[in-house]
Amino acid sequence: MTTHPFQDVTHTPELEPLLDRLGTVFRRFDDQDSGCVSYGLLTASGQRWFVKTASTPQGVASLHRAMSVHRAVAHAAIVPLTHSFTTAVSPVLVHPWTDGEVLYHPTRSRHGGRSAPGSPMARFRAQPLVHVIAALDAIVSAHLAVEDAGYVAVDLYDGCMLYDFDRHRMVLCDLDEYRPGPFTLEADRLPGSSRYMAPEEFVRGSLIDIRTTVFNLGRALRILLDAGDQETQWRGTPAQLAVIAEATAVEPADRLPTVRALAEAWHAAGTARTG
Repeated sequence: MTTHPFQDVTHTPELEPLLDRLGTVFRRFDDQDSGCVSYGLLTASGQRWFVKTASTPQGVASLHRAMSVHRAVAHAAIVPLTHSFTTAVSPVLVHPWTDGEVLYHPTRSRHGGRSAPGSPMARFRAQPLVHVIAALDAIVSAHLAVEDAGYVAVDLYDGCMLYDFDRHRMVLCDLDEYRPGPFTLEADRLPGSSRYMAPEEFVRGSLIDIRTTVFNLGRALRILLDAGDQETQWRGTPAQLAVIAEATAVEPADRLPTVRALAEAWHAAGTARTG
């Protein structure tokens, strides 16, 4: 197991003085609309780490959920949790630094930009189909592990998708809202991007289960396999589009019943083409 500079840390009153002692902060992400603050840390040995804490009660609750998710779910396409400790105000999560660009990066001061030329999403959509299909397969495969662990996706969207354009590798990060399922929605809606969310995620008292995750994944497949943001430039096959239609049926009972069923139908719908 790789050693890391935080391995003996269980608590520190303040995070930033600790980071200054352990290395050099080369990135700071403090304009997030999630209530979290994150850092890229470079140590003297050349290791890079992604360190995440919270600045709001909502962010603190999110990080506690994230720790539970990582205890239950492990997959090559999910950025792992290496260590955690506490400060006076929040948990701190330590992940290995993972190269890549988040396909969508909402902040408090800037929104939108998915379709802007040169944006990570626009560049991803311009990739050859073989690379796009491989990235989508990684997302679906990771959710087989989520399903096997008894969890359901919450707030799955392109802000969780980290793509390495050099290695053509997709990994998932920030799965902080994922929860054991099924559960009953006790709020007016779940957090998330409405473009990816199932109808039941907007209805207090509704059942959130694995069919909700199937819907979320179907929307991810539809959005990422289109050449534009209006969903009018489909790059896949009719068979793949039919699978997506079944995954995103309005009524949960009409959807593919599990992530595994979705994965099997998606793979059977056709092989990747080079675009």
